[in-house]
Amino acid sequence: MRKITLLIAILTITNFYGQKNNLAKVNKVNGVEAYILSEPLRDYEVVMGGDNKIQWGSFVTGGIINSSIETRVSKFIKTLQEQSKEEGIKFDAVVYTDGKNISAIKFTEEKTDENERMAEVQKMAGIPLYILSEPLLDYTVEYDKGGGIKWKSLMTAGLMNNSIEQDVEQFVKALDGKFKRDKIDAIMYADGKEADGIKFK
Repeated sequence: MRKITLLIAILTITNFYGQKNNLAKVNKVNGVEAYILSEPLRDYEVVMGGDNKIQWGSFVTGGIINSSIETRVSKFIKTLQEQSKEEGIKFDAVVYTDGKNISAIKFTEEKTDENERMAEVQKMAGIPLYILSEPLLDYTVEYDKGGGIKWKSLMTAGLMNNSIEQDVEQFVKALDGKFKRDKIDAIMYADGKEADGIKFK
C-alpha cells in the first residue's frame, strides 16, 4: 500500500512538472501579446493575417544584416496595427506558428490571472522553445549561442530571408547536442541574435 501511495505521489509530481515545463508567460511587443511558436491557453479567433515583406535593412547591406526575431516580430505587429486601424479591426495578440506570416487574434475567452499571457510552447527536435517568453519554472542559463549570418539572405542579396522558424532551427541545431547530453532542458530567446540553453532547477 505504501509503495502504491509513493508511486501515485511520484507520478503526480512528474505530471505537474511535465505540464509546467511546457508553459510560458509571453512577452508583449509594441503593447501586444506575442505568441511565437506557442499556443495561447485562452480560446481565440483569427481576425487578420500579415504577410512577410522584404526586409530592407537586409537588402541594402547585401543580406549581411538580417533582422533579429524580435525586430521582425515588432515590424509584423506594427504592420498589423496600421492595417487594423485602416480596416477598423481590433485584435488582442499575435500568433506565429510557422512560415512567414503572423496572425492577429482576438480572445473569445475571458482573461483571468491564471490565463493572462499564458501559452503552451512548441518543441523542435524534442526541445521546448521559449521564444519571447519566460518559463514558469525557475531556471539557470547554461549556454548561449548567436544566430550568425543568415546564408539564404547573404546569397540572395537580402531578397530572401530566413523565417522566424528557420532562425530558431539554427539555435536548435547549435544547442541540440547539449540537450541530448542533458546539459540543457530548453531553449529561450529574449532579444538580439542570441538564444540561451537553459536548465530547470
